[in-house]
Amino acid sequence: MILPGSTIGILGGGQLGRMTAMAARHMGYGVAVLDPAPRCPAGAVADLEINTPYDDPAGLDRLLERADVVTYEFENVPVVAAERCAARRPTHPAPRILHTCQNREREKRFLGDAGFPCAPFAIVASAEELAAAVARIGLPAILKTADFGYDGKGQRKLTAGTHDWQTVWREFGAPRAVLEGFVDFQLELSVIVAANGRGEFTVFPVAENIHTDHILDFSIVPARVLPATAREASDLACAIAESLGLVGLLAVEMFVLRDGHVLVNELAPRPHNSGHWSLDGALTSQFEQHVRAVCGLPLGDTRAHHPSVMVNLLGDLWAAGTPDWPRLLADTGAKLHLYGKPEARPGRKMGHFTVVADELDSALLRARHLKASLLAAARAIPSRR
Repeated sequence: MILPGSTIGILGGGQLGRMTAMAARHMGYGVAVLDPAPRCPAGAVADLEINTPYDDPAGLDRLLERADVVTYEFENVPVVAAERCAARRPTHPAPRILHTCQNREREKRFLGDAGFPCAPFAIVASAEELAAAVARIGLPAILKTADFGYDGKGQRKLTAGTHDWQTVWREFGAPRAVLEGFVDFQLELSVIVAANGRGEFTVFPVAENIHTDHILDFSIVPARVLPATAREASDLACAIAESLGLVGLLAVEMFVLRDGHVLVNELAPRPHNSGHWSLDGALTSQFEQHVRAVCGLPLGDTRAHHPSVMVNLLGDLWAAGTPDWPRLLADTGAKLHLYGKPEARPGRKMGHFTVVADELDSALLRARHLKASLLAAARAIPSRR
């Protein structure tokens, strides 16, 4: 066990690192953060902020001088950086898990080889391989880059019709890609699992996720699915975590099919946007659980104490200036979380709010109303730029 009073090193200084650092400090840990960007969100609440590239040896050595354990807040950290850390300090989740989950090709192969249910897929590295994959999988289908994809980036939907696959592949511009069969799903779920390396696993309540323009918009807990579907999703996420040998947190995103069964979509070995509701709606937040897990501590109780709805706040809301926070906070069940990012840009996650209520329908109705009110107020204010 790595006990309070020790220092946690975090690779990545975005909002996930910030909220992890806040949980760590609340529990009595020191925090050191490495991020290429100065004045990063996590750096504002850390004891030490190091601004170098992730794979810079000198920067990593400074982090390792302070850290007793190392984790990361997103999966696009170079695996060589995680491996350098793991050679000197406990590093969780393990670099091999990062290596698997940061690349769609490796992730899909892991899921397929282990027999976990996912959409039909093919790995493609040329226009000719793309044409052959389309002939086998059919259309519509989704073409995704193998590396560096999130929030819908690096994706293109292919629909029926005549295609010049040479042109499609050239315009896509990636050396390798994954072609996935299109899934006709009812809704999207995610399950967050924690493991502390001592044989203890916990799972958070299943979240129902609503996306807009490929970016998470609402997370609803508990998910509005049958109990059997929720159990299947939770069991599947735990089986994946166990197969990976997880220590830390793993988010498993899933599709619910028309017959109620689930398919795995993507994996994220870290805290996840769809788990932000737990800051206000669970006995233990995902960020505290992440700290407990990577430090080998007993895991906390993940039960939801109330139904909750989390809503992302994107940079578009700042187009006319500071949003109308008093309007939001007039709802006494609404909790505001801002990430300390210096510049608001369209599509950039600037914060979130959560509505907690005794009844799920009430929480969702109020969350939708509050988001609509914020947007309406922003549009009514003449731009100050």
